[in-house]
Amino acid sequence: MTFSIHGLAVSRGIAIGRAVLVASSRADVAHYFIDPALTEEEILRVRAARNAVIDEVTKVQKELPRDAPQELAALLDVHLMLLQDEMLISGVKHWITDRHYNAEWALTTQYEIIARQFDEMEDQYLRERKADLEQVIERILRYMKGVSSPIQPLMRAGEGRKHSQQDLLLGDTNDVPLVLVAHDISPADMMQFKKSLFAGFATDVGGKTSHTAIVARSLDIPAVVGARSASQLIKQDDWVIIDGEAGVLIVDPSPIILAEYGFKQRQGELERERLNRLKHTPSLTIDSQRVELLANIEMPEDTLGAVKVGAMGVGLFRSEFLFMGRSGNLPDEQEQYLAYRKAVEGMEGMPVTIRTVDIGSDKPLERSKHQETHLNPALGLRAIRWSLADPPMFLTQLRAILRAAAHGQVNLLVPMLAHANEIRQTLALLDHARSMLDIAGMAYGQVRLGAMIEIPAAALTLKLFLKHFDFLSIGTNDLIQYTLAIDRADEAVAHLYDPCHPAVLRLIADTIAECNLQGKGVSICGEMAGDISMTRLLLGLGLRSFSMHPSRILAVKQQVLRADASKLQAWAQQVLASEDPASLLQ
Repeated sequence: MTFSIHGLAVSRGIAIGRAVLVASSRADVAHYFIDPALTEEEILRVRAARNAVIDEVTKVQKELPRDAPQELAALLDVHLMLLQDEMLISGVKHWITDRHYNAEWALTTQYEIIARQFDEMEDQYLRERKADLEQVIERILRYMKGVSSPIQPLMRAGEGRKHSQQDLLLGDTNDVPLVLVAHDISPADMMQFKKSLFAGFATDVGGKTSHTAIVARSLDIPAVVGARSASQLIKQDDWVIIDGEAGVLIVDPSPIILAEYGFKQRQGELERERLNRLKHTPSLTIDSQRVELLANIEMPEDTLGAVKVGAMGVGLFRSEFLFMGRSGNLPDEQEQYLAYRKAVEGMEGMPVTIRTVDIGSDKPLERSKHQETHLNPALGLRAIRWSLADPPMFLTQLRAILRAAAHGQVNLLVPMLAHANEIRQTLALLDHARSMLDIAGMAYGQVRLGAMIEIPAAALTLKLFLKHFDFLSIGTNDLIQYTLAIDRADEAVAHLYDPCHPAVLRLIADTIAECNLQGKGVSICGEMAGDISMTRLLLGLGLRSFSMHPSRILAVKQQVLRADASKLQAWAQQVLASEDPASLLQ
């Protein structure tokens, strides 16, 4: 019987195939107490498995082909750091030595403790790093069972299958397509995935910014994550449709549904081919308005993908990715400088906007003076507040960014500003960073200075900001969250997270209008920038700079090329005045 499972749409496209299931290794972990005399033996078992995983991940890194997504190399680095994390290692030893847990029980217990810390983090991206920790634990457990990659044994899973009516509809009974259904998939397994027969995948866990989702987008694989119990509801060899656009899995589809999605799949492939032809087409509206399409990146290597799709620069380099998973050892000035320089040079003369570290006391930096508990970390010491609370750290980053600016166009973007005093402190520290470089005789360049508008207080005091900044960047993700008092990660209220709420649209429209009036640059770098259902409205409101995940650039460019911006202005004002703006966007 046909049924659907809903998850999160994270990578476009449709995949149709037989399900191949990969069970979670944590589901059947044995729990028993060991004889104290066997303590060292149990510790050695865990250590041997961990070292085997380190060796495997290192080998995958070394054997990455040139055309492998740059995101994948960065994610493998994160896994290596987690494997070598002292908190994980010492915790497992504690449970074995003091509680006499068997090795597998000790490993999963320590995972649960660290996982709870991730759950308490406010930042969505960092909260979803729990999935990476889980993948590391899964991999160690597999080695303790004598199994390495869950993908490798499935490479020939399509051999010897019987062919049903659905098989015949697909027209190729010799090479039945397969889709992978798993609790989660690690970055290392992704390389096996790319070499396999699988047309797409679905996972029980994960979010839009999970590593699984990021790699899926970079590999351009149809995928749905966060489908919860998919790996339990779907049986081995079931026919499954993965709709990466809608975030839906259709299990055991009827021949009619299968034929319909087969048609959609072919149409999607043709659409991708058409979009690819737009890479070198100038981004101009019908009425010749130039629209800047920029890329959001997390690591310097991401610039390759940005250039590949025709990005006109980097509108948001999330520098906090350089700070994560380092057990408290933050990157020094030279390491940061080299990373920023690599990004600048990777964009081949196009501008790069580097956002100062957007991380806070609720993030896993393991620095004692920032480990206080906050009742509501979303409203606590984070982003610029955290930077201003640690001037030496902030000055280190500012010097590194200024030095990188000697190699190309660099914009410096400051997150979560709300107060005049914060602006003054930031500008004073920037001047101090320049003075320190002057004294040291080190070369540096000029930067355009920008502020993020992501707090309603900032959006309502724009004239103050425009006195001090060259441009503004609207962070719609947080602006929506703070305007509507909605935690978008809280499933109980996530349905109230509404980009089309009249209050949200009014703040965005007023910000764009004031910047245009004063001749200052303005862009949107949140999810809204890559949402093609919002493109026409934003153009009508006067926005001419969008920054998004590189995978969305060509689709947004297509919308830009089809739009007459001057004719959209009156309609955009109607949307603003409406009590139900979303109904006018259909």
